[in-house]
Amino acid sequence: MRTEQDLLGEVLLPDDALYGAQTARAKDNFALGEQQVNLSLIYAIVTVKKAAAVTYRELDLMESQKCDAIISACDDVLAGRVNDAFITHPLQGGAGTSTNMNVNEVLGNLALQKLGKTAGEYSVIHPLDDINRGQSTNDVYPTALRIASIWAVRTLSDECAKLQEALQKKEQEYADVLKLGRTELMDAMPITLGQEFGAYAQAIARDRWRIYKAEERLRQVSLGGTAVGTGSLAERRYAYKVIEVLRDLTGIGLAKSEYPMDITQNNDVFVEVSGLLKALAVSLMKISTDLRLMNSGPKGGLAEIILPKLQMGSTIMPGKVNPVIPEMVTQVAIRVIANDTAISMAAANGNFELNAFMPLIAHSLLESLELLTASVKLFRTKCIELVVPNVKRCREHLERSMVLIASLAPAIGYDNAADIYRECGNDPEKIRELVLEKRLLSPKELDNLLDYKKSATYRNM
Repeated sequence: MRTEQDLLGEVLLPDDALYGAQTARAKDNFALGEQQVNLSLIYAIVTVKKAAAVTYRELDLMESQKCDAIISACDDVLAGRVNDAFITHPLQGGAGTSTNMNVNEVLGNLALQKLGKTAGEYSVIHPLDDINRGQSTNDVYPTALRIASIWAVRTLSDECAKLQEALQKKEQEYADVLKLGRTELMDAMPITLGQEFGAYAQAIARDRWRIYKAEERLRQVSLGGTAVGTGSLAERRYAYKVIEVLRDLTGIGLAKSEYPMDITQNNDVFVEVSGLLKALAVSLMKISTDLRLMNSGPKGGLAEIILPKLQMGSTIMPGKVNPVIPEMVTQVAIRVIANDTAISMAAANGNFELNAFMPLIAHSLLESLELLTASVKLFRTKCIELVVPNVKRCREHLERSMVLIASLAPAIGYDNAADIYRECGNDPEKIRELVLEKRLLSPKELDNLLDYKKSATYRNM
C-alpha cells in the first residue's frame, strides 16, 4: 500500500492503483453504486489533456520529456488499456471535479511509469501542476462533454439515416397494399400500408436533420477560460493554441467561444440538444406503438402486419410471441424523455458563474445518445427491415368497414350519405342496395365511386 497526502490528510491506496487520493475520496463520498462515468466523457477529457500537453510542448512551456510522457499516457487511455482506473460515480458533487481529478491522477501516474517512476511520485509529474496546468474542471469538463456529444450525435445521425432509408424502402414495397386508415383508433378513409411507412420515414427524416444540425450548437468551447471563463491562471498563448490542437485531434470544427463566461455558466445548449433527442424519442414511440397495434393478434387483433418472431413471449402460454423490439424502443423513448426532464432541471439550477449539476447533465445526455443510437439500429435491423404485410387481413378490414360510404358524400350529399350509413346497420353490403333504391345514383356511377381503384380517394393517394 502507498500513502498520499492532501489538504484533508492522508489516504491509503493500493500500490498498483493508478488513481490517487482525490479519486479515492470521491469513490467513498459518492458511493451510490457500481455505475461509473461514461467512458466517452473520460476519453473526451483525456483528449483535452492530450491537446494541452501537445500545446505546451509546441510552445516550449513545459519540458518536452514530461510532455511526451503525458501524451503517451493519454494514448494508453484512449486505446482502452486502463478503463478500470476510472472509478467515480457519474452523479457527484463538485461540478465534475472528481472526474477531472480521476483523469489527472491516472494520467499522472501513467506518465510516471513512462519515466520509470512509481505511482505517487508527484514531485516528478504532478496531477495538478502538470496534467491540469492552465485548466479548471470548469472549462475542461464542459468542453469534453461537447466533444463526447458531437461524437455521439454523428453516430446517431448516421443510424437515423439508415432507419429512414429502411422505412422508405417499405414505403415503396407496400405502395399497393390497401388498408383501412384510422383516426382516434376509429375507422377512417382508406390508405396504403406504403403511405403509412412513408409518413414514418418523413418523421425520422426531420429528426435526422435536427440531430445532424445539433453539432453546430456544440462546437463552441470555453477551454482556456479556466474557473469562471476569464482565463485566469492560463498562459495566453496556450489558451489560443490549445483549441487549434484540439480541433486537429478530434476532427471537429471547434471554436473558442467569444464569451467563455457564458459557456462556463449556461447549459442551455445541452437542453436544446436534449430536446432534439426527445423529439426523436417521441417519433420512435409513436411508430413503435402503431406497429404493435397493427401486429396485434394474431387472431384477436388487427393482424395487418407480421413482425419478426424473435423469442418466446410467455412462460405459461405456448406459442405466444410478443413485439419485443417495439416494446424495447418505447422504453428507451420514455427513458430519453425522462433524461430530458433531468437535464432541463439541472441546467435551470445553475448559480452565478458555474452549474454544479453538470455531472447529471453529462450522464443523462450521453445515456440518451447511446440508448437512441443502439435502439434505432436494433429497430431497423430486427423490426423494420423484417416486417411483412398481411395483405389478406388488410383487405378484410377495409371491406368490412363502412368508411367507403364517405366516397358517396360528394355525389349524394353529406346528409344523404349519413342516412345511408344509419340505415345500413353496419352492413356494407347494403350500401349499394339503399343508394339504388333511393335513386341517388345510377348503377354505373355507384360502381365507380365504390371501386377502390377508381375512386377519387384512391387516385389521390
